[in-house]
Amino acid sequence: MGVSPRCTVRIAEDPADREACFAVRKEVFVVEQGVAEDIEYDAHDAVAVHVLAVHEDGRPLGTGRLLHGAAAAQKTGADASVGSLGRLAVLRAARGLGVGAALVRAIEDAARARGLAAVDLHAQTQALGFYERLGYTAYGPQFPDAGIPHRAMRRSL
Repeated sequence: MGVSPRCTVRIAEDPADREACFAVRKEVFVVEQGVAEDIEYDAHDAVAVHVLAVHEDGRPLGTGRLLHGAAAAQKTGADASVGSLGRLAVLRAARGLGVGAALVRAIEDAARARGLAAVDLHAQTQALGFYERLGYTAYGPQFPDAGIPHRAMRRSL
């Protein structure tokens, strides 16, 4: 998985990578967007597939996660063939460089590897265009999540 010669995206399997994922999420969601820390982290973090974008010098740039199976059921209408992409976060300094798109594609690759047919996500409304450019289609009404307007979106794999 890659972004550019200066950045790579990988599955966050070791504890240091997982901590880097959580640090990026804290910076973007808790510090920058004001999401309460006690709702940013949840029981799904223990079973999710986490991906991490890292600069060639080792600095984390972004993260995201894939829920599948029972962990995704509440977010996907209980369709076991659909995964749930979430907690996509890119540090401010790395935005606009293709990191977010590379993270989405890595999560989709992880979903395919698990035999999933589609990926759902709950997009902040200000990010709808980003996900639409990656092939996602919005459905259903707008709803609040952590006080931020969202829409559900899906992409078939």
